[in-house]
Amino acid sequence: MDYLLLFILLALLAEILGTIGGFGSSLFFIPIASFFLDFHSVLGITAIFHVSSNITKIAFFRKGFDKKLVLYLGIPAVIFVIIGAYLSKIIQSSILEILLAIFLIATSLTLLFFKNMNIKPTTKNSVIGGVFSGLIAGLIGTGGAIRGLTLASFNLGMQTFIATSALIDLGIDFSRGIVYYTNGYIHTHDLYLIPFLLVASIVGTYIGKKILESISEEKFKSMVLFLILITGITILIKIVFF
Repeated sequence: MDYLLLFILLALLAEILGTIGGFGSSLFFIPIASFFLDFHSVLGITAIFHVSSNITKIAFFRKGFDKKLVLYLGIPAVIFVIIGAYLSKIIQSSILEILLAIFLIATSLTLLFFKNMNIKPTTKNSVIGGVFSGLIAGLIGTGGAIRGLTLASFNLGMQTFIATSALIDLGIDFSRGIVYYTNGYIHTHDLYLIPFLLVASIVGTYIGKKILESISEEKFKSMVLFLILITGITILIKIVFF
């Protein structure tokens, strides 16, 4: 019971940070959940959790989507998340965890040291961003940082950014959820977590939205990136020494 409470509280924190940082809560939830469940189970439970999480975000930030980005970024992301999800069954879970740790460390360091890094807001780059974010999401469970970086180049308003990202992510999670189910990653004995995670997603998104109204987004993003870096290093230490 103590572990369940800790797990839910950490999931709530992941949802708050993911909403504020704009990277999606899976960037935090995947590494957190990997300390409680085996990695394939984490992928399965995350896909289900994030369907509800993204529906919540769409409800809270529903004032507008960028239809072109949903099309040009979203469709490639959905196609390649299916490919990545199938590949996750072929590659050993220990290797996937190492890839996750490296991805978290590389992403956080890149965004911390190259804050002014810009991607040209072109259709080609939105398609490329969709391909890579989808493939990585299917493989290791989280590709939100790449999608967020791509979306940021189009200078969307906060409401449009979060709503567009959530709608694309909904398609990604629904698609990979089906593949993860066929892969055997979704277990009936883990499904009791879903109602708790649904509440965490609603409360976390609401708190995240309120914090966004009262704090500098840029300042908080730096704090979020430091947490991502620490998370990646922690996972790497766990894999190497434990």
